[in-house]
Amino acid sequence: MAKLKKKKFKIKSGDTVKVVSGNDKGKTGKVTSVLVAKDKLLVEEVNVVTKHVKPSAQNPEGGRNQQEAPIHISNVMLINPATGEPTKVGRKKNDKGKIQRYSKATGELI
Repeated sequence: MAKLKKKKFKIKSGDTVKVVSGNDKGKTGKVTSVLVAKDKLLVEEVNVVTKHVKPSAQNPEGGRNQQEAPIHISNVMLINPATGEPTKVGRKKNDKGKIQRYSKATGELI
């Protein structure tokens, strides 16, 4: 039986990202959660959709709610905190053996 590898993403919750493709191209936002199984992210105020809600006991009027929908991880780039520009991210071990992320453009640790 083959061993399943755990997916490793270079973007984590709390990171600031910029959308590089899709309807929301150019928008920036903070990652609220990462959906590892689907390779998607939830980003604040990006990919906002309207959901129609039926009337219920808690919400007797029903209506339409605005909420963020997941966006694929390949459609965003991490923003380097030092420069404020979108950058590709690499992973390497530091001298203590811990894996850290770094900006491929500048070589700085993130």
